[in-house]
Amino acid sequence: MRAAYRGLCKVHHPDVNSGSAEAVARSQELNAAHEVLSDPARRRAYDRELREKSASAASARRGRIERNVSQDVHLRLEEVFRGATLEVRVKDPANPNGQESYRLDVPPMTAPGTRFKLPRTGPFENGTVQLRVRLLPSFRFKSRGSDLRCDLRINAQRAQQGGAENLTGPSGTPLRVQIPAGIGRGELLRLSGEGLPKPRGGRGDLLVRITYPVNVTISRRSA
Repeated sequence: MRAAYRGLCKVHHPDVNSGSAEAVARSQELNAAHEVLSDPARRRAYDRELREKSASAASARRGRIERNVSQDVHLRLEEVFRGATLEVRVKDPANPNGQESYRLDVPPMTAPGTRFKLPRTGPFENGTVQLRVRLLPSFRFKSRGSDLRCDLRINAQRAQQGGAENLTGPSGTPLRVQIPAGIGRGELLRLSGEGLPKPRGGRGDLLVRITYPVNVTISRRSA
């Protein structure tokens, strides 16, 4: 310790640093620290104070974490577009008042991934219930980011000649899909702005995969 102290004193001595105010302050701090650490009684008191401060800070951190709870909220596709009112129940064994109940109003056009914070009541009034919106799987639509994908089955004649087909979009509104003539099976048509709500506004796209049966005839060849 003494060797380290002497080495630091040489580095930060005002004479070596052209008498700078910073060097003077640093030297004073080193001298004060050396006096404390050189006296066994003062060092024990310093160590005890340091442990108490560390324990207090750790306890405060634990208190903040224990007061906060988090959970995912799973919404159906139609609830993402139309909104929903949910009852949130928190069963915390540490709450002497029993079960907590809160109301969550999810506005229409809420993007998946959106987070809500509800202030807790009772003995955990400084904490929050943190809720993150998740999308439940849909039978017709598959999600990838803010985009949605679905299948549209047409007949072979429509695939050959082209034309318009109707499709109910994810928000429940009817959509008109223009089919180009000679479209291939599995080809994707993009409907811009008909996907999921985005976190910063707007909507993703809807990718429509075209499927149709192929007419196959089999006949015997004459000998």
